[in-house]
Amino acid sequence: MERLGTGIGWRPEIAGDIERMPGIDWVEVVAENVCPGHVPQSLLRLRERGVTVVPHGVALGLGGAERPDAGRLEALAERATALRAPLVTEHIAFVRAGGPLSVSPRLEAGHLLPVPRTRDALDVLCENVRIAQDALPVPLAVENIAALFSWPGEEMSEGQFLYDLADRTGVRLLIDVANLHTNHVNRGEDPAKALAELPLEAIAYVHVAGGVERDGVWHDSHAHPVPRPVLDILTDLASRVSPPGVLLERDENFPEPGELERELTSIRDAVEKGAAARSTAQAKSSGSPSHSDSGSGSGSGSGSVRESGSCEPARQRVALAQAAVLSSLVAGTPVPEGFDRVRMAVQARALAAKRADVVAKVAPELPVMLGRRYRAVFLAHAQKWPMTGGYRQDALDFVEQLLLASGQRERQDEQVPLRELREWWLERSGPVPRSRRPVVRLARATRRVLLRR
Repeated sequence: MERLGTGIGWRPEIAGDIERMPGIDWVEVVAENVCPGHVPQSLLRLRERGVTVVPHGVALGLGGAERPDAGRLEALAERATALRAPLVTEHIAFVRAGGPLSVSPRLEAGHLLPVPRTRDALDVLCENVRIAQDALPVPLAVENIAALFSWPGEEMSEGQFLYDLADRTGVRLLIDVANLHTNHVNRGEDPAKALAELPLEAIAYVHVAGGVERDGVWHDSHAHPVPRPVLDILTDLASRVSPPGVLLERDENFPEPGELERELTSIRDAVEKGAAARSTAQAKSSGSPSHSDSGSGSGSGSGSVRESGSCEPARQRVALAQAAVLSSLVAGTPVPEGFDRVRMAVQARALAAKRADVVAKVAPELPVMLGRRYRAVFLAHAQKWPMTGGYRQDALDFVEQLLLASGQRERQDEQVPLRELREWWLERSGPVPRSRRPVVRLARATRRVLLRR
């Protein structure tokens, strides 16, 4: 595996800072935010300097019940080629549910949700990973995610699940130590046990990020400094294997460049500390079995026995379970039996808040038009209308529902700028942008007047 070194997540808000940072060996970019024909100049300059660029997908949904969408796979492949990336990465998660397999409406989570660690889910995930591997021009690595809730009736630990996935597919692993910490706080899972069960030789690189604890729940925010427990998990991992690469993620609340550089220094120190411990341990017991050997025993049994059968029955069972879970989170249906209702409520609020935040980014005109009311109005909308497409479609649906609701009110006393919202929706809802030529604008205005008579 190519040695990547120390990297940072590339974001437009800190692109200039990253270019000036010393010691940056590589960067990771959200794949869906890059257009192959219009790669940002900052990324091109970094690549010309020899900085590796890795596309990191967030929307494929490899853990979902349906097979990966061919269009999304093609887009991910195009980005890998455009960036001359040595690999691409995605998540072990589902991001949408519903459809023919579950005979229910299609729903989008807008976020990464955990798959159940069951043999059914593993069978589906393995087949989906193989489909993705065949469609991509470079190796694929998949990431463990953070979770706010647990599935009842799980049959494997996280380490066992990841071991079997790598063993059956040959996929590389992107280990997020911040997510291991999140799952420790939220689900009581031991990070050291997970690391001991992993196939360490399959690790492609490592993510490090910060978060925040609220009411006993750890939120993997990527908007706060990296805490000491996450660095300690990184040290533990580095004491077992030399990670090919380590990357700092930061998505919001970007600090001054000096603070990011200090975090990168702390990450390097944590890796060096682990490497020193690994060297000491190897000197003391050079002939002892490796951790990956011990993980092999814990992961065996759920793989090859289930390779030959059809995956369709498992897909349907997973589809029904995921549709029920996602519907309870975004459409207000009852929480399925066995789930922690308090944690599911926390997850539901987090999904709605993320929708509000991302819609505000993809359609920044809406918070301007609605002012301080934007968030409250959007969250009220989210309680009634689940997301069924991407975030841009979500923004259109939000405004459309506001306009429809305005026609049903006897008194328009909610201070919603209907005229501006209507113009915004008309401008973006058609197949092509509306013409701004004065003659065309006058014709539109005349037509509106005539239609009102």
